[in-house]
Amino acid sequence: MNDVLCSAISIRERGRFEAQRLRFRLCEKRRKAQKPSPPILVVSVSKIKIGSRLQSVVVTCDSGGDLFRYNIFSPMDTSSPISMTNPQEDCSPNTTTNATTNTTTTTSNTIEQREDDCAIQRKKRAKTSTMWAEFKNVVSDGSKKAECVHYKTKLSILASGCTTHLSRYLKSCLMKKRHMNNQQTINFQAVDKGCYNTIMSSAIMDGKLDMMKMRESVAHWILMHEHPFSVVEDEGLNMMQQMGMPQWEKFSRVTSKKDGMLVYENEKKKLFSLLKNVNKISLTTDMWLSSPQKMEYMVLTGHFIDNNWKLQKRVLNFVHLPPPLRGIDIADSIYKCCKEWGIENKVYTISVDNATKNDVEIRNLKDTFSRHKKLLCGGKIFHVRCTAHILNIMVQYGLEKTERIIKDIRDSVIHIKHSEKRLIMFAEIAQQLQLHHKKLVIDCKTRWNSTYDMLFTALQFKEVFPKSRIVIPYLNVVQSNEDWEKAAKVCEILEVFSSITNIISGSEYPTSNLFLNEVYRVKVLLDRKYQEIIDKDYFIFDMVTNMKIMFNKYWGECNLLMAIGAILDPRCKMRVIEFCFPKMYTPHEAHAYILDVKNCLYELYSEYVAEFQSNDCENSAENLTIIGPSCATTINGQNSTSGWFEFSEFVKTVETISPQKSYLDIYLEERCYIYEGGSSKFDVLEWWKPNTLKYCILSKMVRDVLAIPITTVASEVIFSAGGRIINSYRASLAPKTVQTLICGGDWLRCLFGIKKKSKKENKAEEVVLLINVNEC
Repeated sequence: MNDVLCSAISIRERGRFEAQRLRFRLCEKRRKAQKPSPPILVVSVSKIKIGSRLQSVVVTCDSGGDLFRYNIFSPMDTSSPISMTNPQEDCSPNTTTNATTNTTTTTSNTIEQREDDCAIQRKKRAKTSTMWAEFKNVVSDGSKKAECVHYKTKLSILASGCTTHLSRYLKSCLMKKRHMNNQQTINFQAVDKGCYNTIMSSAIMDGKLDMMKMRESVAHWILMHEHPFSVVEDEGLNMMQQMGMPQWEKFSRVTSKKDGMLVYENEKKKLFSLLKNVNKISLTTDMWLSSPQKMEYMVLTGHFIDNNWKLQKRVLNFVHLPPPLRGIDIADSIYKCCKEWGIENKVYTISVDNATKNDVEIRNLKDTFSRHKKLLCGGKIFHVRCTAHILNIMVQYGLEKTERIIKDIRDSVIHIKHSEKRLIMFAEIAQQLQLHHKKLVIDCKTRWNSTYDMLFTALQFKEVFPKSRIVIPYLNVVQSNEDWEKAAKVCEILEVFSSITNIISGSEYPTSNLFLNEVYRVKVLLDRKYQEIIDKDYFIFDMVTNMKIMFNKYWGECNLLMAIGAILDPRCKMRVIEFCFPKMYTPHEAHAYILDVKNCLYELYSEYVAEFQSNDCENSAENLTIIGPSCATTINGQNSTSGWFEFSEFVKTVETISPQKSYLDIYLEERCYIYEGGSSKFDVLEWWKPNTLKYCILSKMVRDVLAIPITTVASEVIFSAGGRIINSYRASLAPKTVQTLICGGDWLRCLFGIKKKSKKENKAEEVVLLINVNEC
């Protein structure tokens, strides 16, 4: 057996250690079992690869003729037989010695043949290099070569299996680079989260990043959110972009500024095309001041209602006006801007504040525009005074009489806020009195709505302030209950003014139809307070008297625009002036003003009918035609149907055609529209949109009247008594660049439906009380 084993090991040297180890293990098993070790015949030795492990397989045959297969994973490890089969030949124990010897000899020869077969059929080690994905094995000139799948270049295959030369070749293969450029990346569609997704398209097209489109998007971002052009040079921004888009290319602030200018010019062309289809446009103008250089700018804004009955607002110009600043200079600048946009014949009204120089400006503009085209109603509704500015003047003028009480409350809140200990003591007293309010407010002196907020919150703690004076030294608090009652009355008046100002300052809905109702509220409030406090409270009496003086100065006479705008609201019609005027004016004045409003309304409508006569969709008696056969005539020129002719002439003499009513009359005679959902939820444009076909020309007039704004300033500065200030960053730029940022940003926000975030400067400061500090 030993000779046979040695012969088998010499056949395949690789299985030497495995065979020795196998023999040793088998002998150990036989010895432990105290059984004689039967002769073992090694049939074959081979190696196979399972997964990542190299395994040796040894097949043996014992004296009983049974075959055993052993799996050996290393020279120091063997496993028990995993399979056993019976040979086809007869291997019984009664076999003679000669037969055994012959079998051994035959088996030795068979082992050599099986080992050679195993050597041919054995699997080769898999190729793990990624280079083989770019090459395929071919036979060229009798030797194996690696052929490039891109350019068909043949390279040698090294016996060591090294692929460095293949990698070096791929780096310079032009066909591979062209193939990589043609690879496409999946373009994922953005989830619809706003209207901007329908306007913007992906910057990744055909697997490539369109850097020009990305730069355009960055320019939109800078203009919309008022970022400086230098933001594109921030390291963090570029790192973030390159992380998400490896093809991102960094660019400078100079390039960013050029992109912003290009976006501005493109959007200007779009707006120019939009204004061509506008019938009338109403303008507002206001002055801005740059803080460091003291340069004055004029902003011109256009308001109109588009064909879809949506109120539109666009900042047309933001131009620098050199000193000296006179009304005639402002008027000349406004006309130049209108001519630049091609709307000099479309200007309907212009809204300005109540500065003295604006009176000169309006007179010059009236003369200039009327020379080119006649103003509607002779220019009676051309000039619109800013309602918010008038309310602001009234409040500031009235608060002059309440300055002492307001100053005491302001100083008390500031004194409490400047010390954490005082805040804790004030909060503890509030808890003892079971007050659950958690903040005080310090007002901004130039914003009267913040004064209202300060008074409102202080009144909630009016029982805490007197008790706090005991534990908080130097607290200059309002002492008497009488002063707190005065503060409550001031707060009550300011509450109404604040509510009215918030309503008329909206820019997303028409305000001209709300004008009369809000002015009526102010008039009723002042008259009621005046009657309540006469001969009782001189403090509030002086405040209300000052407000009434300002009211009579600006709204003492009937404002035609506020009346016409209210009449064109289907909820009001003529009923609104019949209700409000007798309460706002004397009976004689009310009757005269109602007639003036009616005459102006019909005059305005007749001018629209004349202007749109070619497209007139209203029927009139002159436009009626008789459809029928033409009258035949004889040779003598007489009518052959003279009987019918004579009869028709007789009918004309005895009957007259009653004049047909205009659609304005029909609209006014119909019942007022009753809306049950609440006045704040009613959309007057949504009512008129489906009624456009019914009131063809009247709807055109309504569209122009409802687009008239009654304020000139944005809602975030409408309560301020100070001027509009340009921040230091924009003030350092050239006037043309400032106009690009202001106008371009406004156009893009309108395009993508983004609201401008209000600035936080010059607003009321909230003082949060430190309640339950130990638990926090």
